[in-house]
Amino acid sequence: MPISLNHFSIRTTDLAATKAFYVNLLGLQEGPRPAFPFPGYWLYQGPLDAYANAAVHVIGIDPIERSGLDNYLGERDTGSLKGSGAVDHVAFFATDLIGMLKRLQAAGIEPRQRTVPGVGLHQLFLNDPSGVVVELNYPMEEKQALDRQSVA
Repeated sequence: MPISLNHFSIRTTDLAATKAFYVNLLGLQEGPRPAFPFPGYWLYQGPLDAYANAAVHVIGIDPIERSGLDNYLGERDTGSLKGSGAVDHVAFFATDLIGMLKRLQAAGIEPRQRTVPGVGLHQLFLNDPSGVVVELNYPMEEKQALDRQSVA
């Protein structure tokens, strides 16, 4: 039975900051979302007319009326909603390393940079507003171009 990753979801008490991170920094787009009984966003990495492109589901916690979320997905202690838990990180393939580094610098975010030995990928690791570790994978050619600019 072949499978493929559909999406990942983040429960957050700061819906606006989480949406801004994935939209303004990472370039995902807000798109259609079913009328769930709790606030949230579906963020797309492709055409908005295909639900399969909704890579990130942001689930907002309404501090006044939690019953819609609790009844639909189950109760969770908001104190447990920091970091990645047992999931170490989520990763995306990306392009425009230089542009991303500029956006991160403007936002005051210092990514952890790594190069995967023998694979041809340069990685940026950063944390979203809930502490979820996000990995961005860039072609090695983009890192080499950045290095050439730094030397010049």
